[in-house]
Amino acid sequence: MLVAAAASAALGLGGCASTAALNPADPFEPANRAVFEFNEEVDKAFVKPVAQAYRAVLPQPVRTGVRNFYGNLWDPWIGLNNLLQGKVEWALNDLFRFAVNTTFGLGGINDVATDMRLEKHNEDFGQTLGRWGVESGPYLVLPILGPSSVRDGTGLLVDSYGYLPWRIPTWRKWDHYVAWRNSLTVLGFVSLRASLLDAESVLEEAALDRYAFVRDAYLQRRRSLVYDGEPPRERPAEGAAAPPDDLALEPPRAVAPAWDASPWHRPGMQRMVAPRIPANYPAVLAAAAGAPAAREGASE
Repeated sequence: MLVAAAASAALGLGGCASTAALNPADPFEPANRAVFEFNEEVDKAFVKPVAQAYRAVLPQPVRTGVRNFYGNLWDPWIGLNNLLQGKVEWALNDLFRFAVNTTFGLGGINDVATDMRLEKHNEDFGQTLGRWGVESGPYLVLPILGPSSVRDGTGLLVDSYGYLPWRIPTWRKWDHYVAWRNSLTVLGFVSLRASLLDAESVLEEAALDRYAFVRDAYLQRRRSLVYDGEPPRERPAEGAAAPPDDLALEPPRAVAPAWDASPWHRPGMQRMVAPRIPANYPAVLAAAAGAPAAREGASE
């Protein structure tokens, strides 16, 4: 579905450009393009009209409350993934967010935690696998679900077990829990799609090749998420040309002069430049020293 596609593209507008060359991260491009076109048709025929109707019927405060409710249900799973990645402080923040919003935010409808400066994080099991060193693997376009990869697709299977709308009806032992589970899932899906309608319009204006644009945006954004916005510089693939010297992965380090290590030199300060002494400097000094004596002799 175009939901994940639009989300990825909207967050990657500044750094992606479509290209006609085959992307080494996308060895299954012909099959992926076919699935992408299928998802586009399904979205145009069914999902997008439902999302547009949802947006037209419900006022903004109601839509915000629904979105907050589903975001709150993700926080425990986000916290667990942060814990698995070794980010204990973030994990405690996520669990506290869930407790505060569930208790004081009417089940998460009101995002009280954000007003308390408890930051909302974005983690899933695919990102956890990435932090553990698992490579992304080939890019994949999943039917209905949209852009993914071998690693993220595996993570998605695990995420489905941690998604509370799939678990709450079972825990509460409601009658017709399958209907409850599916209804909660569809409502969350439609809410997300409605929130991405504006992002899709930006995508349509910016991309010449929608498939390549979405793919590049997705891969770039996922890499950024795995490293919390500070990804390391990628090494060139085997056989690829080396980057220019100014973009080298490990640029040669020149030995800094002694004055460069002085306590006055700090990052961000302008570097001191040692003065150059001209070759005729001694003669200039001698001439300057003899000038007063010559003037005194002339006055006598």
